[in-house]
Amino acid sequence: MDVIYAIARFLVNEILSVPAFLIGIITAVGLLALRKSTGAVIGGGLKATLGFLLVGAGATLVTASLDPLGVMIQGALGAQGVVPTNEAIVGIAQQEYGAQVSWLMILGFVVALVLARFSPLHYVFLTGHHILFMATMITIVMASAGMSTWLIVGLGAVLLGILMVSLPAFAQPWMRKLTGDNTIAIGHFGTAGYVAAGAVGRLVDPRGRSRSTEEIKVPEGLRFLRDSMVATALSMVLMYLVVAVAYLVRVGQKTAFTAFGGATDVGDYLMQSVTQGLGFGIAVAVILFGVRTILGELVPAFQGIAAKVVPGAVPALDAPIVFPYAQNAVLIGFISSFAAGLLGLFTLAAWLGPALGLAVILPGLVPHFFTGGAAGVFGNATGGRRGAVAGGFVNGLLITFLPALLMQVLGSFGSANTTFGDADFGWFGLLIGSLARSGPALGAVLLAVVGAAVLGAAVVVQRRVVDAGWDPASARAAGSVPAGSESASRRAASDGRYPRIAPPPGAPRPPARLDVK
Repeated sequence: MDVIYAIARFLVNEILSVPAFLIGIITAVGLLALRKSTGAVIGGGLKATLGFLLVGAGATLVTASLDPLGVMIQGALGAQGVVPTNEAIVGIAQQEYGAQVSWLMILGFVVALVLARFSPLHYVFLTGHHILFMATMITIVMASAGMSTWLIVGLGAVLLGILMVSLPAFAQPWMRKLTGDNTIAIGHFGTAGYVAAGAVGRLVDPRGRSRSTEEIKVPEGLRFLRDSMVATALSMVLMYLVVAVAYLVRVGQKTAFTAFGGATDVGDYLMQSVTQGLGFGIAVAVILFGVRTILGELVPAFQGIAAKVVPGAVPALDAPIVFPYAQNAVLIGFISSFAAGLLGLFTLAAWLGPALGLAVILPGLVPHFFTGGAAGVFGNATGGRRGAVAGGFVNGLLITFLPALLMQVLGSFGSANTTFGDADFGWFGLLIGSLARSGPALGAVLLAVVGAAVLGAAVVVQRRVVDAGWDPASARAAGSVPAGSESASRRAASDGRYPRIAPPPGAPRPPARLDVK
């Protein structure tokens, strides 16, 4: 039994929970199904793995760049509370529930593949670390309600598998709006925030008049800002400098200098702020390059998987997969989401916290960047610039209030000074946690009903909305790209169509078309 457990733990911790390895294996399997040569299989698998490692490296750089900024913001505001961090609470829970989480994750992945094969929901969820996070959250909630280990693993795996194929289906109409087709899906448990961002984008711009964030016009002397890496870096430098000065004024030099591990003087302190902001721009560029590398290998490989294993398989990938589709919207969504997080912080501290006994949630820059940035992209797809701002803001409110409510059903982990941060952990954990308290037997029945309801709703959405080609913002062009832009021209050329070019002034009128019978 110990050997089996060790093998299961190895598969979960070293392979299934590491997206890079999982993506590489899936890509290699797809290329094998396409009968590619050995070299092509090995090269494609390695390239997909390297792409995900690039995304991971960029995420690490983002985190390293944002950590000092988070310290300075909290110090400047003088706020104390809980910072939602998925990795932190998962690490704490592994000490007590490691075995249950391992088995639940493995079985949940199997359930998801079976559902993808035999249901209309052909989504293959490939964000391994988020599968681990959701498996941990389900385990904590069900265990806190007093359910047995076997019930936690069995029923929890079914719930996890259902979420892995259902949530991508709910978001697919909006995903197709920004990508232009159904080749990829979003596989990230912040789906509620992305759907809300897309819906709000449509509400704030119902006629499609708000220009895309990618059409922001700048004077000739500032054309260098059209480079997303440069614009992102300079925006973060400005933010860093403003926050650094405010932090310095509030706490003094001695404390402020420790934010960067020990600055020597004010000049060094400010220049380290500039360096961190520039590093953020580099990190985003690394993520974008990694995403393009992944798509270049994974999408062709999934043709083989669709043909042999899961007909019509659609890869559901991590949130940064949408960043290249509207790079300006990423920054706008991040800033807007963080602003909503600050508003939520003050609301919890001054009103809802004392009234309802909720924890004060401090806005973590990392979750606001990744989920807020993605929400900005979804909002831009349906509502242009207005949608990017509104979508990011709504996401920020969700990832502030939902974690505060979720802590009420986490049992002893509710006092761990951290919690799960993304939107789907909040609404789903709160729902099953409340129902599970009805007792082991009745709670299990209610949780099974919830799983069936989510799956049934996803099937309906897939058949009547996704497959029917419903457009969530028909007034706007698909893919969030203006029809006359260079990107639109490249897209048209890729499918054999080219934009009509207007004749120059003074050109003779072409003869009338002859109808040959």
